[in-house]
Amino acid sequence: MGIPMDNNIHAPTVASGPTSGGPPPCDLSNLGVVDLVQEKERIEEELSALSSVLSSHNVHMNTTLTTFDGFPRDDIDVAQIRTTRARIIRLRNDHKDVMTHLEKGIHTHFANLQRAQAAAPSGGNAGDTRGLQASASGNNGLDTGATGRPFAKVNSVVPGSPADQAGLRAGDTVRSFGSANWLNHVRLAKVAEIVQQSEGRTVAVKVSRKDPNSTSNFELSLELVPRRDWGGRGLLGCHLVPL
Repeated sequence: MGIPMDNNIHAPTVASGPTSGGPPPCDLSNLGVVDLVQEKERIEEELSALSSVLSSHNVHMNTTLTTFDGFPRDDIDVAQIRTTRARIIRLRNDHKDVMTHLEKGIHTHFANLQRAQAAAPSGGNAGDTRGLQASASGNNGLDTGATGRPFAKVNSVVPGSPADQAGLRAGDTVRSFGSANWLNHVRLAKVAEIVQQSEGRTVAVKVSRKDPNSTSNFELSLELVPRRDWGGRGLLGCHLVPL
């Protein structure tokens, strides 16, 4: 008769030495805002890939790995799942660190802009201040405004759905969805969480839409109420894709 595994089978294991597949740790305090955004996106992409690994086994972070009598399940790769969970936990901690440094960097960026604008004389040198703002935002066009840069695009909207009634249109780019924004949406996972927690309640959504009469965009503030009784699938009736 076999011997059941110990009670720590669900706890992820962390191998000694560096975790395979991950880049060496970097000093976040030495990174600028643009580099921090890139590091944030790298971590989110890896988290998404690791979540897909768990999904391929039909498990999540809290799924039991043992049978009812305490033996390891033989229908899943327990070792791989534990290693994947360990990596996810480590990356989530890394993501929190990056977000902390990124928020500090953005606050510093705006403080520098305000000081520069206050010091710049009116009139002829106003362009210099605008130039400083453009260069400080980074060479990738990083937008660090109050709503931030768009992080998702509305791919489709079902007629008569909550999204349609709120005024969302295919092609809109989402700048904020409730408390979700370009800094914290984690590959739209936070948007899904907000939708699930806000059924029947109003969610403020800010989008950018292309102006049909020009080449520029204009901003819209919408109110969306997720609900499941509208006659279609899901709580929104629209499809969002990350940018």
